[in-house]
Amino acid sequence: MDKVRCFGTGDALYEAYHDEEWGRPVVDDADERALLERICLEGAQSGLSWILVLRKREGYRKAFHGFDPVKVAAMTDDDVEALMQDAGIVRNRRKIVSTIGNAKALLAMHEAGERLADVIAEHTPEPRGHAPLTFADVPSQTAESRALSNELKKRGFRFVGPTTMYATLQAVGAVDDHIQGCWLARAG
Repeated sequence: MDKVRCFGTGDALYEAYHDEEWGRPVVDDADERALLERICLEGAQSGLSWILVLRKREGYRKAFHGFDPVKVAAMTDDDVEALMQDAGIVRNRRKIVSTIGNAKALLAMHEAGERLADVIAEHTPEPRGHAPLTFADVPSQTAESRALSNELKKRGFRFVGPTTMYATLQAVGAVDDHIQGCWLARAG
C-alpha cells in the first residue's frame, strides 16, 4: 500500500525528503555544517518553491564546499561572480552573499564559544499534544521563530526571517508538523 504523505507524493526526490529528512532531528557534526546548510537553503527558498531549491541542493553543496563554514567564509567577490553564472543554484546575489556571511557568522559564534545547535534548541517551541489536522493549522511563524530570527540577526546571519526560521525548525526536526493522516504524523 502506498504511504500517505503531507506533501511530496509523486516526485521521488520530494518523497524521499518528506520520508527521510523533514521533521527529523539533525545530528550535526562538530562544525555544524548540516545546520548551516539547512539555514542557507531555507533562506535560498525565500520567495520560491521548496522543490526548486531541493532540486538544486546538490548544486548548492558543490558550489558552497559542502557547507564547510571555513571554506564558505573564505569565498571572495570573484567566487560570488562565478556563482552568479552557476545554473546549479539560485542565482540571486543577495542570497549567495548571505550564505557566505552566514558561514562567517557561524564561525564567529564558535569563536565566542557558542553553537548554532544550542541557539536553535533554546528557541524550540513546546511540542503540540497532537498532529495538526491540515496545513491550515500550521503557523507560518511563532514567537519562538521570531525570537530565533532576532538572535541570529544579532549574530550577523541573513535571510533568517521568522517564517524562514519556522521552516528551519520544521526541517531540522525541532518542530513536527506532519499532518494527521500522514504516515509520519504523531498519534493523537
